[in-house]
Amino acid sequence: MSDLGTFWPAVADLPHRLEYVQVGQWRTRVLTVDALDGAGPQGESVESEERETVVLLNGTTGHIEAFTHNIRALASRYRVIGYDYPGHGYTSLTDHDLEIPEYEEHLLGLLDVLGLDRAHLCGESLGGWIAIKFAAHHPERVKTVVLSAPGGRVTDAERVDRAQSVSKQAVAEPTYENVRKRLQVVIHDPEKITDELVKVRQAVYSRDGFGASMGHIGVLRQPETRWRNRVTDEDYAAIPVPALLVWTDHEPSGGPEVGEHLASLIPDGEFLMVENAAHWPQWESPELFNAAALDFLARKGGRR
Repeated sequence: MSDLGTFWPAVADLPHRLEYVQVGQWRTRVLTVDALDGAGPQGESVESEERETVVLLNGTTGHIEAFTHNIRALASRYRVIGYDYPGHGYTSLTDHDLEIPEYEEHLLGLLDVLGLDRAHLCGESLGGWIAIKFAAHHPERVKTVVLSAPGGRVTDAERVDRAQSVSKQAVAEPTYENVRKRLQVVIHDPEKITDELVKVRQAVYSRDGFGASMGHIGVLRQPETRWRNRVTDEDYAAIPVPALLVWTDHEPSGGPEVGEHLASLIPDGEFLMVENAAHWPQWESPELFNAAALDFLARKGGRR
């Protein structure tokens, strides 16, 4: 684990801003961290407006802080942007069901508002799901994708039901213990669940109206809705940009062979196996994840 175990020490001395921007109907929380030294991916000096950008996409009911252990490393070479989806974190809550096309529309609007023509997408779980679909529909706006235990496949119902049950309980009663149990669904080693992570998520889940919003987020776990929005082998084969697929040995949606298979489908795909991890490899093994992501971006993310 990184020595920077909490969010603010990870970014406090870096040029950054945490703000709200209006993207359509959504008041969206956005973190922007500028590259540490103003360098490009190959170490060359570049002007601020020319720096390449990595956009971080979190998982279901997640928030920017899911990338606490990755932001600083990525900012050594790139501008880094993290944001909360509609209905998530501290962005506007939702009063209607959200499916993948609406998340895609929000991401497209965010890129436009921030003046980003093209970006690298780094998505975990739901974020990987969105990135796969977005890259296929808007290839001109994406340079590469890093997929950290991406979601969206139709998998064993018992696993989905367990995660949904624990999530509902944590939102209905956001005690420290309940929120920690929710995080144990995605983090294999309970020792890697920090007090800060639990407390940040407690605060999010305790927002007025978050329970109702959670119901509209959770529709993607319902069989019919999930099937309509699902990610298939054909979707992996249609990823139009270089992609790094990160998988783990305790991934709830399938063993290592599943990750290897999915990576093999991507035309310009690479595979990283993270051991002793579950559904948050970017959090559970940050040194390995960060090194692999930076190497991949340097090799595959050249300006076009």
